[in-house]
Amino acid sequence: MDFLDNLENSLKNLESQEERDPTALQRQQQVREQAIAAAPWAEKLKTSEYTQSLFTKAALAGHKMRAKIYMAWLESTLRLEVRGHWCELKPSSHGVVAYFLGTDGELITRPVDLNEDPETLLNRWLETLRSSA
Repeated sequence: MDFLDNLENSLKNLESQEERDPTALQRQQQVREQAIAAAPWAEKLKTSEYTQSLFTKAALAGHKMRAKIYMAWLESTLRLEVRGHWCELKPSSHGVVAYFLGTDGELITRPVDLNEDPETLLNRWLETLRSSA
């Protein structure tokens, strides 16, 4: 019973901390507003020809590298990953932004134009993989 009592006390403490934190509600509201503002771009990303073309070109690029490029939707974020390197396309209130790590470990952000060829972004991301190998 000691474990269950400790667990119950811990949960009560967490709840009371949230109630005492005046910025918790404000943070939740900000996150909600950001999600609402990004929703149109999330829908465009999921249904665009750009994304379908990106899937095809990523599969071909992975085949040439003899590696599988894993593609997954994490809520509204599209994540590509190969050999421990990742690229995420995240919708925001101003459009879609790509995030990946550069050769020296810095975070690279690029705006994504859903009307252009996805091979440009794919090649830029895969360059970081080739130069770090």
